[in-house]
Parts: sequence; C-alpha cells; structure tokens
Amino acid sequence: MSVPHISAFYFGAIALVLIGLYAILVKKNILKMLIGLSIMETGVNLLLVSIGYISGRSAPILSEGIGPNQAVDPIPQALVLTAIVIGVATTAMALSAVIVLYKRYGTLNIEEIRRLRG
Repeated sequence: MSVPHISAFYFGAIALVLIGLYAILVKKNILKMLIGLSIMETGVNLLLVSIGYISGRSAPILSEGIGPNQAVDPIPQALVLTAIVIGVATTAMALSAVIVLYKRYGTLNIEEIRRLRG
C-alpha cells in the first residue's frame, strides 16, 4: 500500500480549515457555526500531524528493532491528542450554551437572537 504524498495532507488540512471558516463567517445558525468550528479544528489537527510526519519512519512505540532515527517525532502527535481532548470539551460546553440559547429565545439564528435581545 502506498502512502499519499505529504502535500495531499497539507491540501486536505487547508481545505478543512477553509470549509470551517466559510461556515463560521457565512452561516447564521449557531449550530452550523459550531460545526464549522469543529471542522476547522480538525483541519488544524491534520496540519500539525502532517508537519510531524516523515516518510519511511514508524510510530514512536517502543519495540525491538526500532532505533531513534527510525521513528517520527512524537511531540506533534502528543500536542494533537491534547488538542482533540480540549476540542471535545469546548464543543460540549458550546453545545450546552446553544441549548440554553434555544430554550431562551426559541431560535438558533444569530440575527434573530440579536434582534430579540435588544
């Protein structure tokens, strides 16, 4: 099985970030904006993992026959794992805020909420 060229991961990451940014800037529904933020976060995580990837090297797992120059750098992987955990927590918190907004105003349209609030 051949591994895709690393630039494909970069293009995929940039595409995810742009799709997420589009959803945040254009959509008026708060839930869709939150989904866009999650997509954008996934793109950033993919970019970080892609930066740490080196072709021909294996995962940094201790086993026989793998030397220090045969494994990829584990720091980007650890940072992305931490970012995923933080992202899940912030998404859960934002979803709870969306539920409270819907119960209070009866809509998720950001312009309608601004109108009702003022």
